[in-house]
Amino acid sequence: MDPFGLFCTGALLACGLYWFVCLLGPAEQKGKRAVDLSGGSISAEKVQDNYKQYWSFFRQPKEIETAEKVPDFVDTFYNLVTDIYEWGWGQSFHFSPSVRGKSHRDATRLHEEMAVDLIEVKPGDRVLDVGCGVGGPMRAIAAHSRANVVGITINEYQVNRARLHNKKAGLGSLCEVVCGNFLEMPFKDNTFDGAYSIEATCHAPKLEEVYAEVFRVLKPGSLYVSYEWVTTDRYRGDNPEHVEVIQGIERGDALPGLRNYKDIAEVAKKVGFEVVKEKDLAKPPALPWWTRLKMGRIAYWRNHILVTVLASIGIAPKGTVDVHEMLFKTADYLTRGGDSGIFSPMHMILLRKPQVPPTQS
Repeated sequence: MDPFGLFCTGALLACGLYWFVCLLGPAEQKGKRAVDLSGGSISAEKVQDNYKQYWSFFRQPKEIETAEKVPDFVDTFYNLVTDIYEWGWGQSFHFSPSVRGKSHRDATRLHEEMAVDLIEVKPGDRVLDVGCGVGGPMRAIAAHSRANVVGITINEYQVNRARLHNKKAGLGSLCEVVCGNFLEMPFKDNTFDGAYSIEATCHAPKLEEVYAEVFRVLKPGSLYVSYEWVTTDRYRGDNPEHVEVIQGIERGDALPGLRNYKDIAEVAKKVGFEVVKEKDLAKPPALPWWTRLKMGRIAYWRNHILVTVLASIGIAPKGTVDVHEMLFKTADYLTRGGDSGIFSPMHMILLRKPQVPPTQS
């Protein structure tokens, strides 16, 4: 081949590599690039060790998997997966029902806006996002409602990412992010005009603990809505395939244990909430939420190849491949859970904190 032909071939390969590595893959504009994948707050040389520690949690006997260990376990998980989620999925770490004629991004935004519409907040109200991640829902909700949204996440790396995105979106004045445990929130009693959690409280070892904290910080008469991960009425604990799917979801998503849909309202009542409405948003006529996972199989394989290449040449931390493979397998379990109808990530419950009884004269 003549020099000109070699030059053209090299230029074509270089452009193709740049497109594959730097441009292909980010799910949202201003999101993560493949070359920027990291282990969150974990140093690059310790990512693989932390991945092994994460899996060791599930190998321990149940009696020593204490609730005290769960926050650190969840924090480790989000250090490992945050960049991969943001790069391959977007800034909203949750599912939503598919909407005919709408993109996944639009369907996600509508699902988030519905949450804040349900709690009936007004512009200027102070709203709590319980488990905010990198703040995708927070920004959509603040822009839609013009409420002041305060998000809490246990992961410091997510706090920094959320603040960066808030600033880029021009929503820094409406969005505040706090690093903390939603089981022990650093807020005063009767502080917020409303609260929501979108697929976040599934990480709590005991649901009543996080519901009790939300109850404490809400003003009397205020509303709280939560989208819960649950097993449905189709789940059978004596069916080995059902058990395998649910355990696969738990292990791949840092869940101490999935709850049955029947338990949610009982827990809410136990801590003092009034149940206003309860509905599984995944049920028909809603279109399947898991089609996004099915349609993403080619993207998963493409991304896995890319992560493998980047890790092998030292750009991505050692251990990133293992984390990405774990998420790929988890996507299969989630799809099977959705297809079979034994699992829902969007069991919606709308709750009200009762008004304080009038004082006796």
